Amino acid sequence: MDNGTIIRTIVLAVALINQFLIIFDKSPLPFNNIELEQILSSLFTFAASLIAWYKNNYVTKKGKLQKEVLQQSNLTRS
Repeated sequence: MDNGTIIRTIVLAVALINQFLIIFDKSPLPFNNIELEQILSSLFTFAASLIAWYKNNYVTKKGKLQKEVLQQSNLTRS
């Protein structure tokens, strides 16, 4: 099995467990709605900023090579 299959299987299992807890009127998360909203908002902001930083900077080996080619062709401002 590849990593994607394992992750999808774990997510499915968690979702099914969550549904059974809801059916039996158990709170699957020990948070109230306001705390959950703040946590999700913070996670979204963190993920979006990390993706934006990674995509807009030359942090990988391939990205550094691309930057060198752009600089040699005078296609960058710096």
